[in-house]
Amino acid sequence: MARSSDKVTIKKYANRRLYDTECSSYITLDRLAEMVREGREFEVVDAKTGEDITRQVLTQIIVDEEARGSTMLPVNFLKQLIGLYGNSMQGVVPQYLEAAMDAFQRNQSAMRDAFGGKVFADLAKRNMEMFENTSRAFSGPAAKPKAKTEKPEGDAELDKLREELAALKDKVDRLTK
Repeated sequence: MARSSDKVTIKKYANRRLYDTECSSYITLDRLAEMVREGREFEVVDAKTGEDITRQVLTQIIVDEEARGSTMLPVNFLKQLIGLYGNSMQGVVPQYLEAAMDAFQRNQSAMRDAFGGKVFADLAKRNMEMFENTSRAFSGPAAKPKAKTEKPEGDAELDKLREELAALKDKVDRLTK
């Protein structure tokens, strides 16, 4: 069996069936889409002529995905793309789109690396610890309980802040679970 880095040849027959020469079985367009997502390299060739028809088959996968409601291509983008066919810029567009998608994937990977591992949850926990420590500093290390009749004006405000802090802590705990 071929390694995942080898290019697999898929033969497309006149009856529109796709034959995977690596595993010697017929496959579907959905399986080809999975192979793309897995990063597998493949080429699709016309079984009769040997012509490389990979571009047409990949385009068909996109059409099928869009028809199922997995819309990703905005109408305005599609109109602009169609408008570029036959235009003097047609030769430049493929390289531009490929470079744009490469940049998008690099940025996506960088974001995943930067914000992976529950960074936001850890940040929220650290903020809550800081708020709690600040709250303790305001209340003092050994605050004596006061009689109910001896409440200074600042205590009501401090109680309100403590309630807000507790509500924020509950919200963060729910978000991190």
